[in-house]
Amino acid sequence: MNIILITGASSGMGVEFALQLDNVFQNIDEIWLVARRKKEMLEVAQHLEHITRVLDMDVTNDEHIERLKKVLADERPVIRMLVNSAGYGIMGDFSAASIKDELGMIDVNCKALTQLTHLCIPYMRKNSRIIQLASSAAFLPQPNFAVYAATKSYVLSFSRALNQELRRRKIYVTAVCPGPVDTPFFDIAEKTGSTLAVKKLTLVRADQVVEKAIADSYHKRERSVYGGWIQSFEVLAKVLPHSVLMEVMRFLK
Repeated sequence: MNIILITGASSGMGVEFALQLDNVFQNIDEIWLVARRKKEMLEVAQHLEHITRVLDMDVTNDEHIERLKKVLADERPVIRMLVNSAGYGIMGDFSAASIKDELGMIDVNCKALTQLTHLCIPYMRKNSRIIQLASSAAFLPQPNFAVYAATKSYVLSFSRALNQELRRRKIYVTAVCPGPVDTPFFDIAEKTGSTLAVKKLTLVRADQVVEKAIADSYHKRERSVYGGWIQSFEVLAKVLPHSVLMEVMRFLK
């Protein structure tokens, strides 16, 4: 049985990946949706042509991970694509933030992503793909978004290294590094702080980012960066001192 497994599949980018991959892949038997909110995933499933399995679970809960591990061991599917889309960010001054929220970002964005990737690799075969949702925040430190940016730097670095490890087995990893995307992400992120004013200039639709991510994954690219603004930002982050860029970002705040 060939499957696609998508985390964070109850909203935002995860839903968009489910909708587009449902149309792109014809040789898939099932799409597995993973998230905490079962009701929302059932609604997504109604729009998919493929047989869809809804797995309501918290990716940071060890018991839930063990449950997924057992399902995989019992059914032994071939995972043709893993999309790690689960994640969140919270803006604001680190010293004033809830440490529970800050550590929660590390648990979801880093620990859970790493654990799920490790769990799924044994079920992958030649030409399987992994898409990891990183962020343009991975390109340099982000004051007032410090922990989130650090977690996404981890995702980008981990994904690039893993891609090199798995290429010899013809399994390919793509890190998706979007700028601001029009999803419910900012409903949570902006509860304790506000984004840069330039967000309005760089905000893009989720379907645009996902379409490019799927194409870049197909072409075995290790990074997927959508839009001229964010591609330029990536270049600047490589050639200019990060201290200068952080001062510019502070000015634009």
